[in-house]
Amino acid sequence: MTGPDHYREAERLTRQAGTWMDADTGWKAHLPTSERLAHRMADLAEAQVHATLANAAATALNDNATDEGGMPLEDYDAWREVAGVARKGAAK
Repeated sequence: MTGPDHYREAERLTRQAGTWMDADTGWKAHLPTSERLAHRMADLAEAQVHATLANAAATALNDNATDEGGMPLEDYDAWREVAGVARKGAAK
């Protein structure tokens, strides 16, 4: 997985974690609260690992000046797309 992939996965798992306790209907609603809580905590723990790996990748490759050992432009663009703030008038 790349750094941006880890970032996206951390976001997905964080959203998914919320669904375990908010389940009023469907198959999750039939699980005991303790089991839903265990699934939620597992998702959040895995999200933390992915967030840490994303942070490590972003820190290790912290600029796009390839002549000075920074990240390649393709990686910089991927980070900007997943975690950057859209500039006025520019589509993200």
